[in-house]
Amino acid sequence: MSHDVARPSLADALTERMLELIRSDGLRAGDRLPSARELSQRFAVTTPTLREALRRLEATGAIQLRHGSGIYVGADLERVIIPNPNVRTLDGDRLLQLLDARLLIEPPLAAQAAHRSEPGDLETLRTVLAEAAQNLTPGEEAEARLHDANMAFHRAAAGAAGNSVLCEVIDSLLMVHSSEQREIQRIFDDRTRDYEEHRAILGAIEAGAEREAEEFMRSHLADVKHVIEQRLG
Repeated sequence: MSHDVARPSLADALTERMLELIRSDGLRAGDRLPSARELSQRFAVTTPTLREALRRLEATGAIQLRHGSGIYVGADLERVIIPNPNVRTLDGDRLLQLLDARLLIEPPLAAQAAHRSEPGDLETLRTVLAEAAQNLTPGEEAEARLHDANMAFHRAAAGAAGNSVLCEVIDSLLMVHSSEQREIQRIFDDRTRDYEEHRAILGAIEAGAEREAEEFMRSHLADVKHVIEQRLG
């Protein structure tokens, strides 16, 4: 029998990541959060998805949305329990299945991104890669920020392909399965190698080299999967 009936939605997962952001940045009641535009770029999600998560957080008192002013940490933040209906032991098969799913979808999207990406897409990819570069050092805070940047890079690469439906598929895979993704990063544990492979993917997309972008993305994900298989075995 499947135990995944309580698997969180994309908005659930984003709500959890927003609470983690508030706590990892040490924000307190009354502190201002980045703008909705900055947050949607940071997490590489669409504005409607972000706004749904913000509305959920506002309803619990974790944040306040002040019209014309911005987003602020609410007074009731400490009473909010991070929504995580997905507490369970992560099994190795699910990690590998997630990587298999990504291997089927992301390489051709990278090729498409090389074919049709816009300047704004490239700027987003460069920004999240720069964020990753600043968090390659050890430590829990750097690890959390690196995870966010790495996931944002993959979502932005999918977004650059211009297919909104497939972009939403990648959004769901990476956000709903964020606990699995964090475990994959922990097991893989080679931040510099990960970063350099992302740089190669970006370089191919920037150059409009479709075949190289597809191959770099495929070899990157296959590389991660191979390491996970070896370490789980």
